[in-house]
Amino acid sequence: MVNLTINGKAVQVPEGTTILEAAKKIDIRIPTLCHNPDLPAWASCGICIVRLAGTPKMLRACCTAVTEGMNLITHDPEIVQARRTVLELILSNHPDDCLRCARNGNCELQSLAAEFGLRTVRFKKILKGQPIDDSNDAIVLDRDKCINCGRCVEACQIMQNVWALEYSGRGDKTMIGPVAGVKLADSPCVRCGQCAVHCPTGAISSSHSNRKLWDRLGDPEIITAVQIAPAVRVAIGEEFGMKPGELSTKKIYTALRRIGFNYVFDTNFSADLTIMEEGTEFVQRLTTGGTLPLFTSCCPGWVDYVEKNYHDMLPNLSTAKSPQQMMGAVIKTYWAEQMKIDPAKICSVSIMPCTAKKYEARRDDNMNSSGYADVDISLTTREFAKLIRQAGIDFADLEETEADNPLGAYTGAGTIFGATGGVMEAAVRTAYNLVTKEELGDIDLKPVRGLENVKTAELDIKGTKVRIAVVHQLGNVAKVIEEVRKAIAEGKEPPYHFIEVMACRGGCVSGGGQPYGSNDEIRAARAAGLYKDDKDSEIRVSHKNPDVIKLYDDFLLKPCGEKSHHLLHTTYTKRPLYK
Repeated sequence: MVNLTINGKAVQVPEGTTILEAAKKIDIRIPTLCHNPDLPAWASCGICIVRLAGTPKMLRACCTAVTEGMNLITHDPEIVQARRTVLELILSNHPDDCLRCARNGNCELQSLAAEFGLRTVRFKKILKGQPIDDSNDAIVLDRDKCINCGRCVEACQIMQNVWALEYSGRGDKTMIGPVAGVKLADSPCVRCGQCAVHCPTGAISSSHSNRKLWDRLGDPEIITAVQIAPAVRVAIGEEFGMKPGELSTKKIYTALRRIGFNYVFDTNFSADLTIMEEGTEFVQRLTTGGTLPLFTSCCPGWVDYVEKNYHDMLPNLSTAKSPQQMMGAVIKTYWAEQMKIDPAKICSVSIMPCTAKKYEARRDDNMNSSGYADVDISLTTREFAKLIRQAGIDFADLEETEADNPLGAYTGAGTIFGATGGVMEAAVRTAYNLVTKEELGDIDLKPVRGLENVKTAELDIKGTKVRIAVVHQLGNVAKVIEEVRKAIAEGKEPPYHFIEVMACRGGCVSGGGQPYGSNDEIRAARAAGLYKDDKDSEIRVSHKNPDVIKLYDDFLLKPCGEKSHHLLHTTYTKRPLYK
C-alpha cells in the first residue's frame, strides 16, 4: 500500500494506482478527455494535469502512478487556467455545430467547455475540412470533430484487434481514419461500434434511422411490427434516470405502442427459436462427426470479422441466423399468414444494442428469406431513447403492458442472450435435453458468466464430455482460434466443441448502440438484470417455450428442417480485409 496526500486529504491505495484513481477514491474529480477505463492511459490531452505541492512540476494524473509520501494539488488557479487553455486549443480545431451533432447533450468536450465557462476562444479557428464518411451504413466518421484523443484507435486496435482505424500525418496534420485514406466501407471495419461508444465527441457516431421510421409510422397503408433485443431492457432506463440493469421490459412495450407501432414483439422469443436451431445443429455435428468446434453466429460483428479474417473457420460457423433475422423472417411469413396481412405492407423494425445489426439486415440475399427484407429498419438503444423523447413520453413513469402474441412470449434462456456466455448457457440447457431427453439438473452454468476474457467449462452429457468456451471482445478471439488451428493441424481433437463469440466486451449489454459511458461495473449490472429476469421466469429453457413449440407444429415442422433452413439459416462468404 502507498500513503499520499491529495488536496490536504490523506489516502492509502495499492501500489500501482494512478493519481486519477487515488483521487476518485476520496471523491476528488480530476477532469479528463482522452482517458477511458477500458483503454490504456496515454495522456494525450493534458486536461488531467496536477501539481506536486511546493513545486512547479506538473504531472498527468491518468498515467502517473502514486508514490509513497506524494503530496498533490489537483486544483488551483494556475492548474485551472492551464486546463482552460488546453480546452481552448482543442476548440480552435473543432466545429461549432453542436445543435446538429449526434452527441449534442452527451458530449464530453461540450460538458467540459460548459464546466470551464468557455464563451470565447482566444485562438484562430482552423478546421480539417474533411468530408463525412458514411459509407458503411452503420458508423459515421466526421474527422472535423476529431480531437485526436486516440480512444477510437485504441478501442479498434487493442480491444477489438480489427485495425480499421489508424493515425496518419504528424502534429497538427494528424488525422484518424482507415489506413491510406480508404472509406470505412472498404476497410476491415466490422461495424461493432466500439469506436463510437469510446469517442468523447461526435467524430464517430452510429447512423440514424429515426426520420425514416417516423415516415413509416405515419403511413396508414403500412403495418409496423417491432421487436426488442434482450440487452435493451436493462440499459434503456439509464437514458431516463434509472439504474444500470434495472429491468424495464414492460415499460418498453408500452412506450412502443404510444410511439405508434401496431404490433410489439420480443426478440427473446426468437432467441429461444435460435437455440432450437443452433442447439439442434450442434447436437447433429457432435453425434454424426460434423465439423467441430461449432462457433455461434448471433453476433454480426463477429460474423463480419470471421468472414474477413478467418476463412478457414467459416465451415465451423453455425449456419443459424441471429434472433433479429429469425424474428424478421417469421414476422413476414408465419405471422403474416396467421394475420392474413400482405407481407409487402409490413414494416419490420428491430430495437438493438448493436450498430452492426444495421449492416446485418442488408448483409446479403439470405436476409430476404421471406421474399422481402426480413428486417426493414434496425435502431440502436440510443436511437430508441431519442424516439421516446420525440414522442413526449415520460418513460420512468410508464405503466407496464405485455407483448403481443404469438411472438412475444419468452423463456429465461432467451433473455440471457444479452450477456456474454448467455447464448452458450441457453444452448447447453437445450442441447442436454436434445441428447438425453432429460432436463439438466442445475441449469445455472456459472462458469461461463462474468467478464473474464475467455471462459471455459467441461460438461458431462451422459458420459459424453463436451468442452465449451466463451469469448467476448474481438481482441481475445485470436488466442482461442490459434488453439483450434493447432489441434486441427496436428490431427488432434479440437480443444473445444462449442464456442460462443461476442464482438463487444460483456456481450450485447455493452454493444455499440447502447447508452454511452459503459464500464465493467455497468456491464456487470446490466448482465445481473438479465440473469434476474431469467431466474424469475416461469420457464427457463428454450425447448419448453409453448409458442415456439406451436411455431414448429404449425409451420416450421422441425428444427433444422427444410423450411427452417430456408427461413432461419444462412451462408457465409470469404471477404477481403480491404475492398
